[in-house]
Amino acid sequence: MRGSTKTILLAAALSIGGIIINPAQAAASALTPERVCGSGFARVSHSKQVAKTPSGDVFGYVYLLYNRRTGYNCVTTIKTSNVGIATFASATITTQTRGAHSRTGGKNEGRQVKHYLGPLKTYGKGRCVKYSGTIWDDGRDAAVATAHWKSWGNCG
Repeated sequence: MRGSTKTILLAAALSIGGIIINPAQAAASALTPERVCGSGFARVSHSKQVAKTPSGDVFGYVYLLYNRRTGYNCVTTIKTSNVGIATFASATITTQTRGAHSRTGGKNEGRQVKHYLGPLKTYGKGRCVKYSGTIWDDGRDAAVATAHWKSWGNCG
């Protein structure tokens, strides 16, 4: 066999064997919450919450990170299902301020989210936070996966 024929057969064998990676999957696999939130942000205890449907299907994760230097919290929702396909997603963070019933926060929603939503940042030095996120599928049944941290936490 000539060299060019061997190359073509090797390329065909590799593609059949599943070696070729979908570009959307490659981009998503390199994505981390630290990259989304930026320099100085690190995950906190209980920072990764699974976004799943009532039937148990997992669509992604919602992460909480904190920057000790700046005192900011960061939330991001990262898809693991329908990656590369535009779907609805949300990220929410609420900061507890002065008293148990006083709160400030933010919400970020996106209707054309292909990989992740965020970063959503709020100041939280010396304050507790709650966070959540939502990811919808792209099908007709419009299944919704939600994730949330139920109690006040990360009281930075």
